Amino acid sequence: MSTVKEAVEVEVPVHTAYNQWTMFEEFPQFMDGVEEVRQVDDRHNHWTTKIAGVRREFDTEIIDQLPDERIAWRTISGDTHQKGVVSFQRLDDTHTRVELVMDVDPSGPAEKAADMAGMIDRRVKADMQRFKEYIERQGGESGGWRGRIKPGDH
Repeated sequence: MSTVKEAVEVEVPVHTAYNQWTMFEEFPQFMDGVEEVRQVDDRHNHWTTKIAGVRREFDTEIIDQLPDERIAWRTISGDTHQKGVVSFQRLDDTHTRVELVMDVDPSGPAEKAADMAGMIDRRVKADMQRFKEYIERQGGESGGWRGRIKPGDH
């Protein structure tokens, strides 16, 4: 399992950055290789990705979500095995630090080779930069969900 960590400072208030991140179905707008994210319910998303020519489908479950602070998830089905947390830190009224930490277990030969070559790190770094550009260009969130999910809730 590899750990990937990346942070960006975005020029929007913390609630704006957080709200936009909860709009999972918009992830293909700034995440390379993500073809579709379908929100099943408040806790579950179905992902379709295509990375290095390999298409994968998997489901994730949000295990901890606290508005304006963090969203933690893990995969629960499919060939992709990962878990992670994205955290939001208010820097001032108009700036937020967004940090993503993911544990990724590359599943196939292509993914393992990509991990060894540092491609997963570079992809996450580029995705976070694209999120920064996406949210700053919009100037505001396109929506948001501010519910609380606690570890152990079902």
